[in-house]
Amino acid sequence: MGALVAEVTRDLSTLVRQEIALAKAEATESAKGAGRGAGMLAGAGYGAGMVLLFLSLALWWALGTALGLGWAAVVVAVVWAVVAAVLALVGRRELRRTPGMSQTADSLRKIPHALQGHEEKNR
Repeated sequence: MGALVAEVTRDLSTLVRQEIALAKAEATESAKGAGRGAGMLAGAGYGAGMVLLFLSLALWWALGTALGLGWAAVVVAVVWAVVAAVLALVGRRELRRTPGMSQTADSLRKIPHALQGHEEKNR
């Protein structure tokens, strides 16, 4: 009886360690994807700030001088708007592709059946 309890304890300990390792691996992968997406969105925010800056400068310059120099600032602002839009779209797509921890959740759902000796219910 003591050997059986020791074996069950050892197996349970191994199972818990494996689940923790799986959770760490999935969390690391999710964090990397979320970090990339967040970085892209931060770049889009910076780009949007540049749009506001250059549009404000363009309006100021165009109204102040009524010459062609103000329109050059509008072109720069449009370029920044395109950059911000591309970064926002790519960042949003990256965040949506972040899978979460599905394997860990699935594996944790199987533990109660395994402990009860009903592993066939896990299939």
